[in-house]
Amino acid sequence: MSAPTASASPGAAGAPGIAAAGPAAGAAPPALTPLFVRIKLSLLRNGLKGSSKRKAAYFSSLAFALVVGLFMTLGLSLLHGRAHAGTVVVLLAAILALGWAFMPLFFPSGDETLDPSRLVMLPLRPRPLVRALLASSLVGIGPLFTLCLAVGSVTAVARGAAGAVAAVVAVPLLLLGCVVLARAVATANVRLLTSRKGRDLAVLSGLVIAVGAQLANFASQSLVQSGGLSALEPVEAVVRWLPPATAVAMVDSVGEGAYGRAAVQLALTLAALAGLLWWWERSLTRLMVTPDGSTLVAASGTVTRRGGAGGGLWSLLPAGRTGASVQRTLRYAVRDPKTKSAWVTALAIGLIVPVFNALQGTGSVYLGSFGAGMLGIQMYNQFGQDTSAFWMVAQTISGTRDAYVELRARAFALALVTLPYTVLVTVVTAALLDDWQGLPAGVGVALALLGSMLCTGALASARFPYSIPTEGAFKNVAPGQGGLAWGGIVAGMLASALVCAPVIALAVWLNTAEYRDVSWIVLPVGVVWGWLAAWAGLRLAAPTVARKLPEILSAVSKG
Repeated sequence: MSAPTASASPGAAGAPGIAAAGPAAGAAPPALTPLFVRIKLSLLRNGLKGSSKRKAAYFSSLAFALVVGLFMTLGLSLLHGRAHAGTVVVLLAAILALGWAFMPLFFPSGDETLDPSRLVMLPLRPRPLVRALLASSLVGIGPLFTLCLAVGSVTAVARGAAGAVAAVVAVPLLLLGCVVLARAVATANVRLLTSRKGRDLAVLSGLVIAVGAQLANFASQSLVQSGGLSALEPVEAVVRWLPPATAVAMVDSVGEGAYGRAAVQLALTLAALAGLLWWWERSLTRLMVTPDGSTLVAASGTVTRRGGAGGGLWSLLPAGRTGASVQRTLRYAVRDPKTKSAWVTALAIGLIVPVFNALQGTGSVYLGSFGAGMLGIQMYNQFGQDTSAFWMVAQTISGTRDAYVELRARAFALALVTLPYTVLVTVVTAALLDDWQGLPAGVGVALALLGSMLCTGALASARFPYSIPTEGAFKNVAPGQGGLAWGGIVAGMLASALVCAPVIALAVWLNTAEYRDVSWIVLPVGVVWGWLAAWAGLRLAAPTVARKLPEILSAVSKG
């Protein structure tokens, strides 16, 4: 790539001081670094125009980051001189680097400058471009928060004049290491981030956060039971040699007088930073000169034809409307990002809660019903996942019978996954607790709850439908329908608890009255009760669906 001959914005409108024509003959090309910093500031400023909600979200996020960052800086500084200060700050630096590495994969739309493919039409050299992108990357809330944590970390372990000098060197090295790592990962995966799979990753970020919170809770409880931070010292002994945590470890080593070890850690930090910059530059060069894979496939005219929709396992489904509706519902769960996110989150959380409680010794075999409840919620807005395409379904419903078959097929698709999943979760929980005697009762209660939620979910889908916007990873309800959505879900869950209350009461009575030997009777009772509840709910909801098709279509088409 040749040197730039024109000053042009990389796809950003409103950037200051950018001329349309090239510079005069013989004039030096403008410096890229200040230009890109001004572009980043323009992107931030222009992104706040015309939206009071966006302004409020940005400034509240800025204030939150500043307050939390300052308090964490103060808290880390108070660790100065403590026994395990080095362990805490070294592991914190490693966690910080992991966050910077993986957040671009889950939030690709959070920063418009993460997509360098917008620059492919500009005659820019890779090395100046890397410097300019790095400088612009240091502008934002994330780098400011990281700077606060870096200052607090080195303050906690810096001792003496030599430690203060090492701290001054370590702070920019840690900040640069995190930012360059994020940029290198984002550039290497930019094709993924701009594809449908990348949008799926963004939607699934809520699952990662939820799983991470459970893991953090489990780890903190394990630390308390195993003697505190001293249990982390073996892990810290390894992590302190992994960049960019080596920058903080270098300050700790200088404070202990181990100058040779500090020199090695500083060398590792600089080598890792240089390696990341080289990887980033190489990925950027490849991105700028390599055609898009989709363009190559289109140009070659090679199109892979997939097998028919009715082949494979789909051939086992019933014929007619039932099989078609079941297949459509399951395909939504696999292909639609919002539906996939809801299903995967429900599957993961439904397994994590009972299993982690069992591992901590506070679980119960009846927590297996938590997974059934999480998946049962997916029944509460069946028509919302169709969005405006519901008109095609509505055209095929000519009466109550058609509406009943449609609802029954959607409930059947949900049960195909939920039934074996619920049994599996309950069996795993019983195995961890060594409570095989309570397994039949736990499965019976879970299936009764599932049937009750299918009952109330069908009624809620008919009476309280709402639209699920296709845009926005975290926007699951159209504006103005939030109360409708929450009202239907909360009322349905309370009604489900009332519907399956007799089965729950039977299980509680058999356990408290010392009849655990015959508690297995809850299993057949729960199966029959759940089936009857689901059948009754579908029968009651079908006339409403057949009568209110235009209203349902209008409600689910608002997004």
